[in-house]
Amino acid sequence: MVSPPHSAAPEQGASHTGVADDEVLRVEDLSVEFRTEHGWVRVVDRVQLAIARGQTVGLVGESGSGKTVTSLAVMGLLPRDDSRIPQGSIRLAGRELVGLSERELSEVRGPDVAMIFQEPRRSLDPAFSVGDQVAEVFRRHRGLARRPALAEAARMLDMVGISDAKRRVADYPHQFSGGMCQRVMLAMALACEPKLLIADEPTTALDVTVQAEMLRLMNELQAELDVSILFITHDLAVVAEMCDLVTVMYAGQVVEVNPLYDLFARPQHPYTEGLLAAIPDHSARGGRLQAIQGAVPAAWDFPTGCRFHPRCDHAVPGRCDVGEVSLRAGPDGRPARCVRLGEIELAGTPQ
Repeated sequence: MVSPPHSAAPEQGASHTGVADDEVLRVEDLSVEFRTEHGWVRVVDRVQLAIARGQTVGLVGESGSGKTVTSLAVMGLLPRDDSRIPQGSIRLAGRELVGLSERELSEVRGPDVAMIFQEPRRSLDPAFSVGDQVAEVFRRHRGLARRPALAEAARMLDMVGISDAKRRVADYPHQFSGGMCQRVMLAMALACEPKLLIADEPTTALDVTVQAEMLRLMNELQAELDVSILFITHDLAVVAEMCDLVTVMYAGQVVEVNPLYDLFARPQHPYTEGLLAAIPDHSARGGRLQAIQGAVPAAWDFPTGCRFHPRCDHAVPGRCDVGEVSLRAGPDGRPARCVRLGEIELAGTPQ
């Protein structure tokens, strides 16, 4: 069982969400809709998110919760013909991103925000050497010629732990393992030292040993470059290794925001309680794995009231299944989207 990690007490003057004054990212009331056979369907609903300088915020939830769509909205990578942002704001270092043209967004990607994805091989072009692909970032955003750009590419590959980097810049993606390809993607993302790095399930395709190495590398580079990280995952064990603050999403909505230790010790929303209970307990040999019953509903079939109530053991008919449920602060100021907030005591992980 994953134990709640050690966490220092919040600094005086910090908010309950752990966000300091020097915000790198603020997302307010962000909604995203897609054109489908059911018409325009809202898949992300009034999401709130904030990340301070040097902070790592985890965005957690099952597949279909809206995590990746939220990150693609921040990057400006949503398909322009079949998606729209009907409301909301995305401010990166104080600059509004919603409404920018593709040309303006292309200037933001790289120097200000960068992203690494779950499948690095799909993001690397097999027809070009890894050195040329990393060097392209320096040529595009720094105006370097090919030779100095390749020298910078070798420096970045060395920084992310690829041995003999000066020689390996000439190698192609198929000559690298999955873990090394992810290191190449990290080198590309950090080449221009962005203010914000978005990591979308970056370790899911890696084995456990390589995953641990990748997480350690990201922590080291974050400290060295002072970059903020939005870490998207469904793995709470990874959250325990990486994050300062955790935002939990379900069915397109934020259902809880909690500092890391409090999330593990004192969850605020029944969905978070279910996620914590589903962490495998390796000490209980022969025991049954726990799971949350049912599945995340389709975006065109979200239930009324609390969207989690059909799967919730704490749901009360007539209260949880009617009306709009807002994200509100509980008695101790920590926000959650639950009508029974403050009434029920939810179980965290055992110490």
